[in-house]
Formats: sequence, C-alpha cells, structure tokens
Amino acid sequence: MTDLGLPKQILACLFDLDGVITKTAVVHAAAWKRTFDEFLRERDGDGFRPFDDADYSAYVDGMPRADGVRSFLASRGIHLPEGTPDDPPERTTVHGLGNRKNQLLLDMIRTDGVEAYDGTLRYIEAVRAHGLRTAVVSSSANCRDVLRSVGAEDLFDVRVDGVVAAERRLPGKPRPDTFLAAAKDLGVDPSEAAVFEDALAGMDAGRSGHFGYVVGVDRVGQSAALRAHGADVVVRDLDELGERT
Repeated sequence: MTDLGLPKQILACLFDLDGVITKTAVVHAAAWKRTFDEFLRERDGDGFRPFDDADYSAYVDGMPRADGVRSFLASRGIHLPEGTPDDPPERTTVHGLGNRKNQLLLDMIRTDGVEAYDGTLRYIEAVRAHGLRTAVVSSSANCRDVLRSVGAEDLFDVRVDGVVAAERRLPGKPRPDTFLAAAKDLGVDPSEAAVFEDALAGMDAGRSGHFGYVVGVDRVGQSAALRAHGADVVVRDLDELGERT
C-alpha cells in the first residue's frame, strides 16, 4: 500500500460525485422521495406506500435518472409509458417523472447551495500531488455545474457524466461502462485504476469492471452492503485511507 492507502499498481482514481465529492446524495434522495410520493399518492390515494431509504439504496442511488424511475416502479409492479427525454415534468411517463425529480433537485440546489466533503477534496489533492490521474464519473447531467459551484472542476483530468454518457451511448451504473470509459480516457488499464463510490450500483460497476481497487464510502451506515457488493475497503471519509497505511 502507498501512503494514499492504495495498492502500488494504481495509477488513476475514478471518483463518483454525489455522496463522495459533494453532499448532494441527501438532496437527490429528498427529490426522489417527493417525486415518487406525489406520484404514488395521486395513483393510490392517501393509503399509498411511501418511497423510503431502502428503496433509494436498492433501486435509484447511482443510476441514470430514467433507469432509476424504471427500477423503482418495477419494484412496485408499476409500468408507465417511456415518453421522451423532453417530456414536461407534469407528464406521467418514465421521462416525465425523471424530469420532475430533476426540476425539484435543481430548485433545492439553487435554494440551499452545494457543499463538498472537505476530506475528499484533500484526498484528491494528495492523489494529484503523488502524480496519479483523476476522473469524476457520475450519472448526473448536472455534474459540471455542481463541480464548478464548489470550485473542484480543475481537480479532474477527465469527466464522464450523464451528458458524456448520453453522447457516447454508454449504459449507466451498475454497468461498468462509464468507469471503463474514464479509465480509457486517462490512458490506464482498469486494473491500474481505483473506483471511489458510495452507491451499491457503483460497487457493482467497480466489481464487474475488474478495477484494481474499489473503495466504498459509507455515508449512511451501509458498510456491510458496500462490502457485499464488491468494496475492497470501506471508509466513512477518504481522510481515513491515508491512516490505514
């Protein structure tokens, strides 16, 4: 292990955004809950079964927006028309619900702002000081704006986000394609790259992509689940990694 807490063969680090770099995972969860609860209340009445934290972790967290809608609705035996990516938020389609969630998310971010995890930013700066290359890999189409808002855009050599994934037609997490694309853009083999994720879908992507090291970041008390889904190590904050060497 290096003093970064990484195996010596690691040449690049691939970081998820929400929940790893920025404190936006909780905002995403709140926006999803409001979106799905309003939809379920309209559909089933006041006796509806609410969307909860377990639903967020199992069906939505880390996935592209439309995939999250499909996954959660399928868990409740609900099928909606796909619609199109430009469906308005009030339209009851897969893309309409996804756009409703995104509108709520952006409203929350504009109102409350975005914070970064200081431990992550310090760790990324240390990684770059040691000569390792860095990428941000996120399903969010708002990734660049969020990074700019916390002054972190320049910390990454490569960005593979929801916009880039759509342009390249890359399937999202739990498939490893976005992480594999980032490693390729950085000029390293997956075995030479470390993945940093807080979502179970991200753990699955790291494992199936055969990356050299997969770091689970446990922000919500799901250490065992992160390990079960492929984490080589689990930390509460990236500052802990250097302490393990």
